[in-house]
Amino acid sequence: MLGLMQDQPLLISSIIRHAARHHASGEVVSKTVEGDIHRTNYAEIEHRARRLAGALARLGIAAGDRVATLAWNGYRHLELYYAVSGTGAICHTINPRLSAEDIGYIVNHAQDAVIFADTTFAPLLAGVAPAIRGSVRAIVFMTARAHMPDIATPEGMDVLCYEDLMDAAEPIAAWPLLDERAAASLCYTSGTTGRPKGVLYSHRSTLLHALASNLKDVFGLGAADRFLPVVPMFHVNAWGSPYSAPMAGASLIMPGRHLDGASLADMMNAERVTCSAGVPTVWLGLLQHLRASGKRLDGVQRLIIGGSACPPMLMRAFGDEYGVRVDHAWGMTEMSPIGTYNMPKSSNADLPADAAFRLREKQGRVMYGVDMRIVDDGGAELSWDGTTSGHLQVRGPNVCSAYLGDEPGSALDAEGWFATGDVATIDGEGYMEITDRSKDVVKSGGEWISTVQLENIAVGHPDVAEAAVIAARHPKWDERPLLIVVARQGCTIDPSALRAYFDGKVAKWWQPDDVVVVDELPHTATGKIQKMALRDKFRDHLAGGS
Repeated sequence: MLGLMQDQPLLISSIIRHAARHHASGEVVSKTVEGDIHRTNYAEIEHRARRLAGALARLGIAAGDRVATLAWNGYRHLELYYAVSGTGAICHTINPRLSAEDIGYIVNHAQDAVIFADTTFAPLLAGVAPAIRGSVRAIVFMTARAHMPDIATPEGMDVLCYEDLMDAAEPIAAWPLLDERAAASLCYTSGTTGRPKGVLYSHRSTLLHALASNLKDVFGLGAADRFLPVVPMFHVNAWGSPYSAPMAGASLIMPGRHLDGASLADMMNAERVTCSAGVPTVWLGLLQHLRASGKRLDGVQRLIIGGSACPPMLMRAFGDEYGVRVDHAWGMTEMSPIGTYNMPKSSNADLPADAAFRLREKQGRVMYGVDMRIVDDGGAELSWDGTTSGHLQVRGPNVCSAYLGDEPGSALDAEGWFATGDVATIDGEGYMEITDRSKDVVKSGGEWISTVQLENIAVGHPDVAEAAVIAARHPKWDERPLLIVVARQGCTIDPSALRAYFDGKVAKWWQPDDVVVVDELPHTATGKIQKMALRDKFRDHLAGGS
């Protein structure tokens, strides 16, 4: 027997329709590429998204077509999120920090028909255009006619103006009913171990992710919140906030390309931001600005950190000096992307201060819809004792089953688990802690050493700005940890003193065998340190080869 409830598909369009009807005055504030502040609300966003849907139809975009975006966080980008997916097409967000070669590859691999871009990316697109002429028939710059850039494109590739398209289009009367399992958006991985791979989200997976991320023990957004996503909408869908914030009626404050500490502090205070999300390097920049300027964060209650492990000193500094809570989250492109969030349980209420803080350093507990486990090299499940490390696997309705172009289910094992590529521990309360990437872990004499833990200790040293630990070849132990650091401005690092800094913080055999000081570390397009490049350069350092 089936239930007797209404059968309405779980569609992305239902989110913005809900926001427009029940949170019409919820604000969307954007710092534009041109430098001004643009203000609108969810009612207007929904209306313009329906107008944009009409413009897409005039461009010949049909269900299943890929429409790319190359844009910062802003109101027009938000309109595209809903107009493209809401009409059955696929919104493909492109990371402009990727190499031109990778951008050309993913545009062609995705077979994008049209690219919508902020004007700041005109030079990038002019360079890439010849390589993508086979699929892309138009580039639409997300601006008004007065700010249109002048670029040359191959024959057959039009250059159009966003606001001109909007002026000429009629809004669709209503959002179409689609299959909730239909593809809705597409995001490519960073390509750290090869070519970027496409993750294809559905309407159903996106809506379930938004619902789960708004639970109290995750983002927990409400209509009174003013949320500033520093994490970009061009990568992992801004951690789902363009969906979860309108769903809750929370205002969205969009910083555009202005992500330095001073710009973020000014916008947070001027727009009464209550919550924000970004990677550790962004919050380090904000902290440095606050300390140097003497400014404070007037209304910010919490900062959410993901992308890489949060240095403990960052948690302490924001909490002790500014009264702002820092929460740890973890996920990946293949998970829509949130997997875990660190919030306490009632059973943690009486923990001593040091133990409570140590718990907060972990990546947290799974949100609803995600299951996880750790396994050994042979695939046997390991115990949740908080000390045993294993390969982290996940599954759930928000988890990728295959990459674009591959056979369905090909990214999963026989039991339906997806290998994250992370090494982690899980304790008895379900708190997960990433100890390394599978490809980064140091295996010394058959035992694992966590590079993440060593890096967190290193950046706690007052002279260290950034740190990376890699596995270097060793004649006796196979691999040993090598610490590579960048000094803070105006500071000098003494390698011997820095090695001594680890005394008492980790076991003696975990301590780095040597310290290399460099001017800068290589980073990926998403701001993560490129361990592969460091291994290529320094892997023989301890064996006398570097």
